[in-house]
This record gives sequence, C-alpha cells and structure tokens, in this order.
Amino acid sequence: MTMTVDTLAPEAPSAASDTPDVSPTSVEHVSPTEPPADDAAVVEAPAKEKPKKAPAKKTPAKKTKTLELTLTVTGTADGEWRTELKQGSTFLARNLAVAAAAVSRAAKELHEDLSTPIDGLIEEARAQQAAKVAALEAELEAARKVLAELD
Repeated sequence: MTMTVDTLAPEAPSAASDTPDVSPTSVEHVSPTEPPADDAAVVEAPAKEKPKKAPAKKTPAKKTKTLELTLTVTGTADGEWRTELKQGSTFLARNLAVAAAAVSRAAKELHEDLSTPIDGLIEEARAQQAAKVAALEAELEAARKVLAELD
C-alpha cells in the first residue's frame, strides 16, 4: 500500500495543472486492502492527526524439527534391567542389559520426577534380593550341617 500525505500549504489552483484540486479540509480515504483509484492520489491529513503506523509484521515462528526417540527400560524383581531404543517403528537397540545403578544415575540426570519412583523400585528389588540371599544362606548352612553329619 502506498500513501502520500501532502504537508505543504495549499496554493491557489493553477489552470495549467492536471492535478485535481484538493482543498485543505478534504481527506481522501485510502483502504489498506484496496489500491487507490488514481495512482497519483494525494491524501491530506489534518494537522492534529498523526499518520497511523503500519502494524509490526510478525515473522513466522521457526519450526523446529522434532526428533522422537522411545527409550524403554524394563526391570524385574530379580534386579535385572533391560532397555530398547526405537525411532518411530524402527528399533535402534534391543534387549540390552543395563545395571540398576546405571538406570538410577540416568533417571537422576533426566529429572527428579523420574528418579524418585525408579529408585523406589530399585530399593524394593534390593530388599527382595537381600531376603532371597538370607534364605539361600540359611539353606546352605542347613546343607553344610547335613554334610558334616554324614562324615
């Protein structure tokens, strides 16, 4: 859109001019969506009114390419942890064994909301393994007594 504002003092009309006579009080309305009827159209603004600024153009938001990976970490009550990594429907890694301590460290690095429940599960598995070890030690001690009696 082009808008021209005549700020010169009005002069007496000249017969030799092919420019239309514009009185100082007349204002031609120029729509921002429509081109002016005459390419040489002149718009005269009243002295007190400031010309409106064009609204600032918003630049389109930069679209960031999203990379989606799915990391699945699976743990058992025996304390075994396995992972798999997928991108879309393609597996990048499958059935990788990882240590419980590594799972705990990784969760702490990512976010506290992840590490708290994972650490709780690891602690539960640790308690179950400790109970299993105690039961096996008791069974081993009983087997040693039986062996000693057979000598």
